Amino acid sequence: MRRRTLIQLAGLSGLGVRPAWGQELKPMQISTLSELDPATRIAELIITEAYRRLGIQAVVHKLPGERSLRSANNGEMDGELYRRLGMELDYPNLLIVPVPLLTYEIVIFSRGTNFVVNGWESLRPYTIGFVKSIKIVEKNTQGMKVEVANSLRQAFLKMMLGRSDVVVANRASGLAVLRELNLTEIKVLTPPLASFPVFHYLNSKHAALVPKLTTVLQQMQKDKSIENFQKTVMSELDGYLAPPVDLSVPGSV
Repeated sequence: MRRRTLIQLAGLSGLGVRPAWGQELKPMQISTLSELDPATRIAELIITEAYRRLGIQAVVHKLPGERSLRSANNGEMDGELYRRLGMELDYPNLLIVPVPLLTYEIVIFSRGTNFVVNGWESLRPYTIGFVKSIKIVEKNTQGMKVEVANSLRQAFLKMMLGRSDVVVANRASGLAVLRELNLTEIKVLTPPLASFPVFHYLNSKHAALVPKLTTVLQQMQKDKSIENFQKTVMSELDGYLAPPVDLSVPGSV
């Protein structure tokens, strides 16, 4: 035990995180979405490595979307693995670690339904499948015809049964599920509906860790660790589907 603690102290000396003598830093309990998702895998690899460099073990727990956020916000969990900018507005006990982990793309998956993608309003004539508790999709499809699913796998199967025309989801997540189900006829329409960076969040009781994690993640940017994790995971999906269908209006956002 003492030898293990000494190893941890040696590893932490350059980053200013020092446990009390004879004690080990407690593992950090991190919540995230339960959905099968390469984006989650990328974030998990990055954050696990960042904590490792601080001499801390990170344990990731997969929970339903809303429960994951509530657990991190109320302190039941120590943090949220990754979310978009601004989550602290609705969950005030969450503190952002201001280094992006990856870029999250919300796209339209289609099985033969082709149309010009010109923002969220272009979805209005169609029945839209998506996973409940994905807040950006819920917000931007209010008043439209929707078919909510408990999982992305279920959303795609509903589309195959004709209960929805399209599925709106994170690109990487969708490609992984389509690969699992071997649904090669489904295409991605472009451009994305939204594209934004995602960040790690900590419960406010761990405020002292925010600058330390920021420093480590910046180091991981410089040494290409973050980029390498992204490439490793995404290379497994490249080329799985036919090229995306681009029916966008020139110059549209």
